[in-house]
Amino acid sequence: MQTASQLHPILLFSNRRSCVEPNGLMQINRKLLKSCQIGFNSNRCKFKSRIPVKQSRISAILETDDGHPLAPSAEDNTNPSNSEAETFLDKISPPRSLWRGISVFVLAGQVILRILKGKIHWKNTLQQLERVGPRSVGVCLLTSAFVGMAFTIQFVREFTRLGLTRSVGGVLALAFSRELSPVVTSIVVAGRIGSAFAAELGTMQVSEQTDTLRVLGADPVDYLVTPRVIASCIALPFLTLMCFLLAMASSALLADSVYGVSINIILDSAQRALRSWDIISAMIKSQVFGLIISVVSCAWGVTTMGGAKGVGESTTSAVVISLVGIFIADFALSCCFFQGAGESLKNCM
Repeated sequence: MQTASQLHPILLFSNRRSCVEPNGLMQINRKLLKSCQIGFNSNRCKFKSRIPVKQSRISAILETDDGHPLAPSAEDNTNPSNSEAETFLDKISPPRSLWRGISVFVLAGQVILRILKGKIHWKNTLQQLERVGPRSVGVCLLTSAFVGMAFTIQFVREFTRLGLTRSVGGVLALAFSRELSPVVTSIVVAGRIGSAFAAELGTMQVSEQTDTLRVLGADPVDYLVTPRVIASCIALPFLTLMCFLLAMASSALLADSVYGVSINIILDSAQRALRSWDIISAMIKSQVFGLIISVVSCAWGVTTMGGAKGVGESTTSAVVISLVGIFIADFALSCCFFQGAGESLKNCM
């Protein structure tokens, strides 16, 4: 008789023909068999058993000196169709511009809900209002003055030849109030303020400062986005009104000094051609343009990825998308506000 301690186990697995010996060594052969041999070898006794088994994948991690596995595990056969479906779905990802465009509408909805609920950070709103309004007055007024003088040159030359000098002021007033002043002011603000919004929020996003705000219990939409949107919507109508007044003044001075058309004639013609709705429509357009600039710039900022390069790309694309949105919105609002034949110039003929 021999004791059990003298028996040496040998395990043979059919599918990989692996042999595990007491010294902890494993030999693997990839030839698949259809049977499993389990035997105990000693000097005087031998026992073998052949059991038909189906193919399976068994792995073991050997860490001890006695050769026993510490963490045996078995992997079940997965369904090939499920794995193919998962692989196919993993490869599908929407374009970045698509989900960025969706984020604009989502962010606008969140801002509107917070304004209706009164969740407004007033200190940040006043700071952004000072930044968008008073600090942008100089560049907006300078731009509108030269744009007004450029249009005056074209209108006065042609209307003087036709003997319609009394209609110059009315035409300039309608052009500035309805289209030029809101659009030019919005373009300047988009280039100056929109790019700053996108760059600031993009830098905060890539440096994980927005995550820090969430950890501190502050909502980034309440603290960063809503004040910028409110400031843009409030400041832009006042900037548009000042730009309109300066454009009319510069046009009247140029017409009087260069072409001999009296300032009184220009201002009287403008007064008879303008209606209160012309100024109101300019204010409404400015508010819509301010909403577009702020929401697009903030949305592009908070979705920035890729470090410094991503910040630069987000800033550039935010300004471009804002300008495109301004032109599209201007066309849509003009179609809604001014329909049918106009009668404004009849009074200044």
